[in-house]
Amino acid sequence: MTGHVEVRAYAELNDFLAPGERGVTVRRPFRPHQTVKDVIEAAGIPHTEVDLIVVAGEPVDFGHRPEAGDRIAVYPVFETLDIGPISRLRPEPLREPRFVVDVHLGRLARLLRLVGFDVRWSNDLDDDALAAIGQAEHRIVLTRDRGLLKRRQVTHGLYVRSERPVDQVVDVLRRLDLAARVAPFTRCLRCGGTLVPVTKAEVWDQLLPLTRRHHHQFRRCSACGQVYWRGSHHAELVEVVERIRRSL
Repeated sequence: MTGHVEVRAYAELNDFLAPGERGVTVRRPFRPHQTVKDVIEAAGIPHTEVDLIVVAGEPVDFGHRPEAGDRIAVYPVFETLDIGPISRLRPEPLREPRFVVDVHLGRLARLLRLVGFDVRWSNDLDDDALAAIGQAEHRIVLTRDRGLLKRRQVTHGLYVRSERPVDQVVDVLRRLDLAARVAPFTRCLRCGGTLVPVTKAEVWDQLLPLTRRHHHQFRRCSACGQVYWRGSHHAELVEVVERIRRSL
């Protein structure tokens, strides 16, 4: 037996809807065994983008089963807003945010590391691996694959809307209210490990002759051993960081 409910999505959740369904209340079919999560994802909205569902004026969780004629209001992630006692749907926000980034967003992963965030990325991580890592390591999954975000295993995730990597970083940091956590040049661009100061003597064997002669301050990745110094590319990276900060 099929009934109908009314669904209204707010703010950026409308990006996931067909043009004619944006900003308006839409009548949608549902079956008795379906939950509000089922109804919302059938409309095209990944559950990881949702932080509040209100049915008949009351906040509900994803497992709530609507009744015929119910009006379902769906609101986006409220990381930056205080919504007081209203019941959020996701587990508590990740106060020490860490990310796992899908294979198509390698430049985003590198820029997030550049500004100080713990990011896992590899060009051989498929959707199963991304979902498993996100769950096991409590990482936020960043992707442009809506299907991945609809997996039950993914509890924290964001759909990356922008096309350009710098805009992607700004979008992620804004939506998760992470501007205050930006800490440039503290993580390895290769693997995301933390950088620690080392003496020239400690890394002497890893340096080329010109580097030994002209540079005296070094840091090394605590995970993979990559050595960093302020080479000719450093000014360019500083400018990228400043662009991100200005946009935030």
